[in-house]
Amino acid sequence: MKLLNCENYNLVIEPLKKVEFNHLFAQAVVEQKIPGRIYADSNTSPSSFYIVHPYGLALLFGNCENEEFNHQLTKYLRNSENQRNQVEWMQVYPADWSSRLSVLLEAQHCQPLKVKGTPNITDFSSIEEHTRVNFKFNIDKYSEFKAQNRSGQLEIFRTGEAEFNNMPGTVVPKFFWRDVTQFLKEGIGFTLRYNGELACTSFAAFIEKGQLELGIETAAKYRGKGFAGFTCIALIDYCLANKLEPVWSCRKENTGSFQLAQKLGFEPVHFHPFYKLDI
Repeated sequence: MKLLNCENYNLVIEPLKKVEFNHLFAQAVVEQKIPGRIYADSNTSPSSFYIVHPYGLALLFGNCENEEFNHQLTKYLRNSENQRNQVEWMQVYPADWSSRLSVLLEAQHCQPLKVKGTPNITDFSSIEEHTRVNFKFNIDKYSEFKAQNRSGQLEIFRTGEAEFNNMPGTVVPKFFWRDVTQFLKEGIGFTLRYNGELACTSFAAFIEKGQLELGIETAAKYRGKGFAGFTCIALIDYCLANKLEPVWSCRKENTGSFQLAQKLGFEPVHFHPFYKLDI
């Protein structure tokens, strides 16, 4: 694995187009909208790739039979040389990568561990297999939900600098945009204030080629009040008014996000492995 020079990111564009599920985060890195990292097997004619978004989302794709790349990749996934300083969530394409990873990890004498409460997860010491879900937006189902859920007197407004900087949580705009200036110029979000506090935000995690992927966060003390649905309605309405396709992806095991998506009219269309890489 070699860290690809930024001037060679154009070499990733065509291979990335072959990935058949949502990978807007990877596109944002390739287009240098946010400073991520791209590893490859070569700086001149790459065929194997590993893209990391600064939030920790990652995509492994391309040729899965490159022996030297795979050797370095195995060490990276296991973090055996402390190459990573944060948890990463990795998707792979094509599906052949999943079986290939099992072989590579077993070859490194990884001992499978049980993961509490999740019998469907395979854990190779520091690697857990979850499920990533991609959804397709159904405007008729959304319209039905919206008609039955009016925000009433709730204070929902467009996200500004103060909300960008101060909204609590982990899935918030400041972790998906280079800075507040870029967000205010290129992004969009809506925030709900309750009892004078920032309670919930829905925002564009990525905007690429007519698509807007939603990010959503509710402050811990305000969960269970339905605030996420109301702020998402504001953002989805913005998408529809601006001819943007709303996009939703989440971990299936994230029950709240998985269920909210379907309430809002998003229908599950694609399930694939989603690997958590601990440090």
